[in-house]
Amino acid sequence: MRPQIVRSLAAVAALGATALPGVSGIGAFGIAAAAEGEICRIPERVVEDDEKKPRRVPNIEPTTWKRLQQAQELITAEQYAEGVEILEAMVPRGDRRSRYNAAEMGQVHNLLGYAYWELNRAEKTIEHYEKVLEQVPNIAEATELLMLFQLAKIYFMQGQELEGDASRRWYNLSLTKMGEWIEKNADPGPDPYYFIAQIFYQFRDFTNGIKCLETTIHVARERGTQPKEPWWRMLQFMYYEQENWPKVEEILEILVRDFPKREYWVTLASVYGETNQEARQLLAMEAAHVGGFLDKETDLRAYGALLLQNETPNRASQQIKKGFDDEVIEVTAKNLQLLGQAYQASHDVEKAIEVFERSVEIEPEGKIYDLLAALYLDSDKFGECRTAAGKALEVGGLANRLRTQVTLGTCEFNLGSLAAARKTFTDVRRGARRDKDRRVERMAGDWINYIASEQKRRDELARVGL
Repeated sequence: MRPQIVRSLAAVAALGATALPGVSGIGAFGIAAAAEGEICRIPERVVEDDEKKPRRVPNIEPTTWKRLQQAQELITAEQYAEGVEILEAMVPRGDRRSRYNAAEMGQVHNLLGYAYWELNRAEKTIEHYEKVLEQVPNIAEATELLMLFQLAKIYFMQGQELEGDASRRWYNLSLTKMGEWIEKNADPGPDPYYFIAQIFYQFRDFTNGIKCLETTIHVARERGTQPKEPWWRMLQFMYYEQENWPKVEEILEILVRDFPKREYWVTLASVYGETNQEARQLLAMEAAHVGGFLDKETDLRAYGALLLQNETPNRASQQIKKGFDDEVIEVTAKNLQLLGQAYQASHDVEKAIEVFERSVEIEPEGKIYDLLAALYLDSDKFGECRTAAGKALEVGGLANRLRTQVTLGTCEFNLGSLAAARKTFTDVRRGARRDKDRRVERMAGDWINYIASEQKRRDELARVGL
């Protein structure tokens, strides 16, 4: 469906009968003035001029009015070709003078513009709407303003269908028309400024776009109405593109207050995190959680990680576990590892082991086998420790291979496998010498000496039959 534009002859006539305040010194702003931000300057308060009279325009003759009504009835019935035929017959050709006055021709071109729009002939719509403006000052001020605004919208839509310099031409035309419209309108209201901000957005001119959005919000508040959500969204985006974090934060705080939604809470928490406000980041996620906005896996993972980071591992494990139970968090190795870390931090070793075991069943990872080996060692499960450490060394991808070998050797020693433990610690000492890690080298040497003394003790006990 084509975007709707005003077509009603009666509506245009009614607008034409309305006295709108004007301003002196009318002239097109053009791009230069717009670039200086003049187009979005905050308008002065409107002072009603009771003595100001509407622009005097020629009357529409009854016979002309009848033909216009006939054409409009056909257009309303979607018989566009028939309506256009009547109207085109009223347009003078070549050097012929028109038998109709300027006000009448304004109505003819207005209806033709709409009919061609419905026929997907945007170029003809533009042609006829521009011809309406050629009738100034012999058309009502309201009709002039209407045509300027309609043309600005059509130029904007034309720009959206193109790319690069071709689109910029149309956006420039749209901006120029809005400049004229703003200058001729003493009390524009907020929405036109928002539209101008959208044009600047297409240019990626965020500085002027921000000026227009701030004017949009100012005018709305002056009129006692609440600024709309899309205005704040676009303003937040433009400040984000400028990396103006205090303003981004300020606007997001307005959005979560007036239009609370998941995306605003999560984005606000992210901004707090980016600006090193960890406490406020957690508070934002807490508020989002209480409000029921954290309903995605990424949200619950981030919330759990924040709780863990802020040293509340019990709550972290509860929230992550609930995410699994509610089937919001998918059972993957990565997600299980986060839950396991929360259990580990809260010293619930048995649950941590259980979760990490499930993780390596899904995706064997050396670092998780290494972690399991350490947990088994702390739990005196030396057989499981030896197996896990061996798997870690086999799978690889370890941050510190020597540390894993130390865990393996310790478990082997506690299992009574002294020969295996001695070999493992000998390998550790050799690796430490290669890496010039004197601390680990000394520790491995101590273990080798201790194993030798333990072996000697056991041999002596065996000789005496003990």
